[in-house]
This record gives sequence, structure tokens and C-alpha cells, in this order.
Amino acid sequence: MPHLYLVDGSSFIFRAYHVLPKLTNKHGEPAGAVYGYVSMLWKLADELDKADGPTHLAVIFDKSEQTFRNEMYDQYKAHRPPAPEDLVPQFPMIRDATRAFSLPCIEEAGWEADDLIASYSKAALAQGWQVTIVSSDKDLMQLLTEPGIDMLDTMKDRRMGPEAVVEKFGVGPDKLGEVLALMGDSVDNVPGVPGIGPKTAAKLILEHGDVEAVLAAAPAMKPGKLRDNLIEHADKARLSRKLVELACDVPLPDPLESMELNGIPDAPLRAFLDHHGFKTLLARLGNAGTTVADAPVETPDVPGLEEDPPCNHDGYATVTDAAELDRWIADARHQGWVAFDTETTGVDATRAELVGVSLALKPNIACYVPIGHGGTDMFAEKPVQLDRDVALAKLKPLLEDPSVLKIGHNLKYDAIVLARCCPELGGITVGPYDDTIVMSFDLDAGLHGHGMDELAATHLSHSCIAYKDVTGSGKKQIGFHEVDLKAATRYAAEDADVTLRLWKRFKPRLAYEGATRVYEMVDRPLVRVIADMEREGIKIDAAVLSRLSDDFSKQIAALEEEIHAIAGFKFTIGSPKQLGDVLFDKMGIKGGRKGKSGVYSTDVNELERIAADKDSPGREMVLKVLDWRQLSKLKSTYTDALQAQINPATGRVHTSYSLTGAQTGRLSSTDPNLQNIPIRTETGRQIRDAFVAEPGNVILSADYSQIELRLAAHIADVPALREAFESGEDIHNRTAMELFGEVNRDTRGRAKTINFAILYGISRWGLAGRLDVTPDEAQGMIDRYFQSFPGISRYIADTLTEAKQAGYTTTLFGRKTHFPRLQSKTQHERAGSERAAINAPIQGTSADIIKRAMARMGPALAEAGLPNVKMLLQVHDELVFELPEGDVEAARPVIERVMATAAEPAITLTVPLGIEIGVGPSWGAAH
Repeated sequence: MPHLYLVDGSSFIFRAYHVLPKLTNKHGEPAGAVYGYVSMLWKLADELDKADGPTHLAVIFDKSEQTFRNEMYDQYKAHRPPAPEDLVPQFPMIRDATRAFSLPCIEEAGWEADDLIASYSKAALAQGWQVTIVSSDKDLMQLLTEPGIDMLDTMKDRRMGPEAVVEKFGVGPDKLGEVLALMGDSVDNVPGVPGIGPKTAAKLILEHGDVEAVLAAAPAMKPGKLRDNLIEHADKARLSRKLVELACDVPLPDPLESMELNGIPDAPLRAFLDHHGFKTLLARLGNAGTTVADAPVETPDVPGLEEDPPCNHDGYATVTDAAELDRWIADARHQGWVAFDTETTGVDATRAELVGVSLALKPNIACYVPIGHGGTDMFAEKPVQLDRDVALAKLKPLLEDPSVLKIGHNLKYDAIVLARCCPELGGITVGPYDDTIVMSFDLDAGLHGHGMDELAATHLSHSCIAYKDVTGSGKKQIGFHEVDLKAATRYAAEDADVTLRLWKRFKPRLAYEGATRVYEMVDRPLVRVIADMEREGIKIDAAVLSRLSDDFSKQIAALEEEIHAIAGFKFTIGSPKQLGDVLFDKMGIKGGRKGKSGVYSTDVNELERIAADKDSPGREMVLKVLDWRQLSKLKSTYTDALQAQINPATGRVHTSYSLTGAQTGRLSSTDPNLQNIPIRTETGRQIRDAFVAEPGNVILSADYSQIELRLAAHIADVPALREAFESGEDIHNRTAMELFGEVNRDTRGRAKTINFAILYGISRWGLAGRLDVTPDEAQGMIDRYFQSFPGISRYIADTLTEAKQAGYTTTLFGRKTHFPRLQSKTQHERAGSERAAINAPIQGTSADIIKRAMARMGPALAEAGLPNVKMLLQVHDELVFELPEGDVEAARPVIERVMATAAEPAITLTVPLGIEIGVGPSWGAAH
């Protein structure tokens, strides 16, 4: 019997757009949704081919926003926001992708995709065919009245029939339109009847039969809001019933017979993938002359990449028996590697409690070991599960076994949780390990994000179960420890399974793509180091922060009074609209620009532009607004927030570091973000004064001095700069003399700005703004700089040429940073990428060096007999330690030596790395 599959293309598009990041193709065009759509369509075709499979298939799209429903009700879908700006140009590409699969791509002006799907479904059923609608759209569920039709929700890998409609809406598909009419739809702006939700609508329809019967019965109902609304809004209910009804008699644009599947020809798809530069998908296509259905995934150039079967969630095991856990552990030891993941009660690794552990040995050979499920109440019923102490005592030897490789994704989190989870056993120290989030970053930094869901979609064409799908969301959300074991197993074991599959793909790529060096020598060793630093945390003096918050509040209030006095009336300074109206309409400042919403821009660049104009009527106010914003941000982000972030169990603040947060390889921190505390200002120093040592200890700050300029002298081969650093000369003085012929406070300050700005690829206009000169004067300074240091000019030109050819830059340690927008047709995107590409080799090498210093620091201090010296923070080019006062003199030379020689022996620099060390009772005093 013919079996027709109708794919709701619009749902695929928006799912793909929101799953993947803002990727670009090799032409610099936005293509994240295109890539995701192709992956999803390919996965669907592949899975259907391996099952019974369709005989006929088509993808249905919405062609335009205006349909017959807009003629019926002009407010239909009126409140829908426009499609994201970067998604719009991808719509035609997605149509091209569908045709590249040689699949019918059907759309019709004046009709919605739902109407076309309904009409094709009815036509196919009339010929005795089976129909499957690939969608989870509630409107299409009205079609599930016929025995020959069902729906496939690919997100949840679930087939749906009439029972699914009853489960979700309380009525069968034959009554669903009546329920949808009463409850309305805020997304499509179907009015419905105010105050009636799904449950009330279902109750009314079950009692009365249809909308007309409900409206007829309304006058006799019990007095109240429900009765009044039904009477008052009867016309809206009748209109809504027409709006939600599917048109099943649309003239078919293509005949059913044209949808027959006869394999997917190779050439059109290959040409499409090659045009966009989708190399991973091209690799899946395999050798020329094969079809998608039988194309090998393995590529000849990257050994080890093999096709894995789809995830079989129902095959995952729930381990609740000690003997069964022993078997899993024995199999892992025999194999020599195991992927694992932890499930916990929260996202803060320093506070979360362990709920369970998942293990994966091979694709689909995965299990979940629950140890903390059940309600928090002591009388709450708990499911059958392994005793926590028994399970951890068995898992600890495996996770610490030096002969078994442990594979995790963002393993730092799991390492912290496991180190805390069983103090009676001394915690669990995971090792040896591989971390797939770090592997992904070292392979593809700049191309996409590195979260598991995104990587699964990108590399495995797999949509992971969402956390909210098992815990719920909003007010109804439950903790993972309250999730039933079947659902918990599907979610948790999938994490370990997907981690294993990603590892199998990334591991062989490391060597093939030259990423082994940076992974093994820089990033992988740092996972455990960062985990230890996060666990250690740093002590915060809450009294200092409280006093600062009070001071900031007074300064903010005073600034508000001054700003209001200048304006002549009170307004909300934090409102961009109100501030813009004051500056550009009331005060008459020229050059204001409005966005699409009609609101003037008042971002920092706009305010600094006004502040730079000494003749601007709004300059005085803008300067005060900038101060107000700075103090408000510091108060909310640091002096207020840090007090709330003190861990009550430790009395310390535990920031969370990301090894993948900055494209160039620098570490980034969150909760709290310590990278944004102002470095050179008095206010920033006051905040750092709140970071203190425990009694008897001190804080030691070790900072690389001008490391990026030193690396520029080495990488760009600039003899004059190298000589200055080797002789200990002030580099900014040297630059001032070269550019201006004299050294004084003004010329040195300008030289310092130029030294750093040039390395960031600054433009003449950017430098002019920094130095308050004309663009021509700024260009003259840039020209003289390049004449004095021609190596810098050559470095910039060579770096851009190589980056445009290869698509990425590399550091001295081989770290690649990809810049897909270097070829963008949009000037500001291209210019931004060029600036970043110029700086990436230098800033990235700086990041690599400080990471190597961090990885070596612990062993060096231990060897020197200094186990009580603890590394707590890494901020920009600085490392912060806490240590006993008596250890300072012994620790100082060790720390300095490790940092100064961190590049060696892999890299021998032609300039020395200078280290500045300070010591004090607080970070502020030591910095």
C-alpha cells in the first residue's frame, strides 16, 4: 500500500534555527538554519529508509503571510513578530536544499502549509493510501480522525494517533477544532473566548458537543464570568471556529504521483553541500556515484569516523542492582574506556548534590545508575535504587582507574561534583580523561557553539531530549531527583551515549587536523586544574561590599538629581526610550539614529560619540549618564550580587570558568564574572579589596607584563621591540620616541594606546576616537608606526591573507580560531572579523601560555614543598593565589619561574616574559 509522508517544512526551519548557532557558509551568508534543516531532513530520510519507509514524500511550506484567513479576520497572525533578520535570507536556501534532495517542495500562495497538508492527506486517503504527517502542530491533529493517518513527532521520536489528542486536549480529534476555537491561540491571534483555557474548553465540548451548542447553552449556565464571556464573545467564538478549521479541498499544486520516492540522486545534493561548504555533510555523502541511502559516512582522510545507529532510548538500562553495576564496571575495565555523566540537583557544581551517574560503553550500550531519586520529604516514597554509599564505593575505583579512559562532556562540572560527593571516601578524583567539549573547541572554535545539544545536532544529526521535557518548566518544574526512573534513564543515558559518539568523531580528527598539540599540551590538562580552583573559591568580605553598595547608592542618587536638573524634569535614566527622547528631541543633539522599533540608540558607542564632542549641548548630561551606568552596573553585578553569591557552606565565592567561552582560547568566568571588574580604576580596586585571604594567609597576584606586546615582537619579528624588551626599556617610551620624537606624559599615553590598538586591527576612525584627533591625523600615526615597526605591518597583511585562504588563524601552539565571516558581503561583519583575526594569534598564544603555566603550577609548588599555596583565580593575564604568610618568599620565585618559562620547551621565545608580583591582605592590595 502506498504510504505518503508529508513534512511540515516550517516547523523544521524554526527548530533548526533555534537549535544551531548563527553559522555562515563559505560565502559569508547566514546558514545555521540551512545546515540544521539539511541535517534534520537527512536524518528523517535515513531513519525512514531503515524502517518500513514511505513510498511517497513531500515537504510543505508556507508561501506567504496573507491567506484566506486574513480576508476573514484582518487581525489573524497580526501580532506575530517578523522572522529574525538573519533567518529571512535562509528561506530560499532551504527550498533549494529540499530540491537538492530531489524531493517535492510544495507551497501555494493564499494557503497555509496546514491546508495543503490537509488536502493532500484527504486526497491520499481517498485513494486508499496511508498518510503520516511529520509535525507536532496541534492544528494538524484535527486530521487524526481517519484510521489510515498518523503523525510523527521527530523531536520526541513519537508516533501519534487519536489517543495522543485525547491525552493532550481531553477530546478526540473530531472535537479538537471545537476546543481550539473556544481556547483561542495567542500566537496566531485566534481570539477564542477570554478566560477559557484547554481544560475548560474540553469540559464544555464534552458536555455540549460543539461550539454552537455551548453558545446556545450559555444563557442557562450558572451566573459568573464564564457565562458572561460566552454570551459577550459569541461572535468571536464562531469566527475562531472558522479560523481553526483546516481547508481540505485546496487544488493540489503537484499530483500525488509526483511524490514517489525512487532514491535520492547524489549529484544535486553534492553540488548544494559543496556550494555552501558543508564539509561534514559532504563527508557523509561519501564517494561520488552513491546515493544518500547507501552512502558511507566514513571518509578516507579521517580514519575512525564510522556511522552509528540512531539512539535507542528504550534500550538503555536502569541499574538498581549491585551485581548488575559490577558487570558494567567489569565491561568498562575490559574495554579500557567509558563515557560517563552525572545528574545532580542544580547547575552550581560547588553546591549541587549527586542524583545519579550514567555510563556508556558503545552506541546504545548505556545505563543510568540512580542513587538519589525520590522526594525531599523524609516520608516521601523513594523508588528502588542502589544504596548511595554502595554505588559510590563501586564507582570510585573505576573512575580513578589509571588503565581506563573516562570520557565526559564539560567534565569539569562532573569532576567537582564527584570530588565533593563522598568525603568519607576522600572524594572521587576522575582520571585519566578526555573532554569532548574541549575537543570540539580545539577543532572548531569560531564555527559554532560547543554545548552537547548543538554538537549532537551538528555532528550526529540527533536532537537530544531537552531537560525541560523531563522536569517540566516554570511553576510546574520539578528537580531531577523527582523524575521517574524511566524518563530519567532515557535522558541521562542519552547524555553518556551522545558523549561517546562525539568522542568517536573528535578523537581521530585531533591528529588529522593538527589539534592534538593544543589539546594535549594546553587545554586537556587544565580541566582538573580549573575544577580544583572552582572548588577552592576565594573569601569575600561581605562588610566591605555592603559599605561599597551604600556608597554607590549615594553616588547614583546624586547623579540622578544632577541629570534630572540638567533635563529640567524627572525621567527614567535606565529607559533607552526616555533617555533618547531627552537627548535628541528635547536637547536637540544632532546625529541620533533610531532602530527598527523607532527608539533612539543610546548604547555606549552613541553616548561616547556625544561625550567626545566638546560643543555638544548634551555633553555634560551624557558624561553623568555614563558614570551613572558604570556605578549602577558595578553595584548590581558586583557589590550587591557578590554578597548573595557567597556559599554558606564555605564562606567563599566560587566563580565558574569556561574553557570554551572565548573564541581565542582565553578563559571566561561567570557567576560571578571576574573578567569585567575595571582594572585601572579606583572603583575596581575598591571591589577587589573585598577579595581577602583567610587569617594567617595573604593574597599573591602574579601578572604577565605586556605579554601581548612581547608576543607581537616575537611573532611579527620586530627587532626594535625585541631589543626594548630584552634591555628592560619602557616599550611605550620607545614607541613615543619613534612616533613623536619626544617622551612626555602625553606622547607616552598616546603611544600606549597605539601599541595595543594596532594589535587589535583598529581603523583610522577608531584610533581617532580613542585619541580625540581627526581621522587623517590618526592615519598619519598609523603610517609612522608601520614605518618604525614594519614587521607589524607585514604580520597584519600576512595574517589576513592566510586567514582568508584557510578560514582560520593559528597560535604558536597550533590553536585554530575560525573566522567564517572574513568573506562576508556585509562590510561591518567582514571588518570585525579582520580585526579579530589580526589579534587572535597573539591573544590566543598569550592564553595558551598562561594555561600552560596554570597546569604546571601545582606540581612545581608541590615539588618545592609548598602544598598550602593555592591558585584561586585567573583573570586576563593574572594569576591570584592564597598562601600562608610564611610561604611568600619561597613561593614567589617558583611562581615567577613557572610563568616565565611556560612556553618552553615547545616554544622558545625571542623575548623574555616579564612577571609582576604583588602581595597583600586582599586582591586589591596585591594587584
